[in-house]
Amino acid sequence: MGAYILRRLLLMIPTLIGIMAISFAVIQFAPGGPVEQVIANLQGQGGSGADRVGGGSSDFAAGAQGGESTGYRGAQGLDPAFIERLEKQFGFDKPPLERFGLMMWNYIRFDFGESYFRSVSVIDLILEKMPVSISLGLWITLLSYGISIPLGIRKALKDGSTFDTWTSGIIIVAYAIPGFLFAILLIVLFAGGSFYDLFPLRGLTSDNFAEMSWPQKIADYFWHLTLPLIALSLSAFATTTLLTKNSFLDEIRKQYVTTARAKGLTENRVLYGHVFRNAMLIIVAGFPGAFISAFFAGSLLIETIFSLDGLGLLGFESIYKRDYPVVFATLYIFSLLGLVTTLLSDLTYTWIDPRIDFERRDV
Repeated sequence: MGAYILRRLLLMIPTLIGIMAISFAVIQFAPGGPVEQVIANLQGQGGSGADRVGGGSSDFAAGAQGGESTGYRGAQGLDPAFIERLEKQFGFDKPPLERFGLMMWNYIRFDFGESYFRSVSVIDLILEKMPVSISLGLWITLLSYGISIPLGIRKALKDGSTFDTWTSGIIIVAYAIPGFLFAILLIVLFAGGSFYDLFPLRGLTSDNFAEMSWPQKIADYFWHLTLPLIALSLSAFATTTLLTKNSFLDEIRKQYVTTARAKGLTENRVLYGHVFRNAMLIIVAGFPGAFISAFFAGSLLIETIFSLDGLGLLGFESIYKRDYPVVFATLYIFSLLGLVTTLLSDLTYTWIDPRIDFERRDV
């Protein structure tokens, strides 16, 4: 097993480099980079990017005036020396290959630099947004598995019954409803829309959270999470439920179950003493991947609708503003975690069922 783990770890290196190289190459052809963002702010009203580079909007504008035109869109009349200063600040004075090599060298050492437009380190920015993603990812995973596994087992035992038919219909309908539309419906009904005003719409805690007692803090925390979790969980448990049902059905129909029943074992002993471990192999082994996916891939629309400032919203805003350090850093971290999680999922298989041996297979 040690040799298998070592091979998988070594394969992560070219995989990660390939992901970053493709993304970096695509970015080179995307219009509207950070230099263009600053120029657009200058030509407009001098936004945050202008203040960041020049120290102040008036000094910034004064130092940018005059000179011949440059190769950037909207830069006519700006001083070329000013454009060169921008390129140097953002690192665009170096060739693309050199920039990519420097970026990967820094990322290997987990040095992600500083955001272009926020004057804060990328890692601090990610850590600032993590509580929202942790809350959504953790609870939606627990809710999904807590509902899906018992429901899937029940559906397998009642296969073909009225209960199985109706629950399948409800699951399919819930899976088909877009989460963001259901979120809007929840706001209209329960968050001060046209009917009731029972739940808050902004953040994970109230303004006076620090002054509350611990029971009040817990209640306030879940009070803020109720509607987002309902909107996210609407379709989250459909796949796991049907996977659990089919896995249990496949095991129940095997010969060893018939033999166990013939020996006089009770139905609960057969189900939870023999079938459960084999049927849950694929479900439990997929838990690390499901957790990481829910942790980092929270719904952008849900975060936006309920004003939850998490990693999904951060990623979207960074792409929109061409804040490349944040974009590439989050991509690197998520890709690395995804590769590690895939390895953990494989190792979980061997832990649950020792008969599985990946070392005997070609990687």
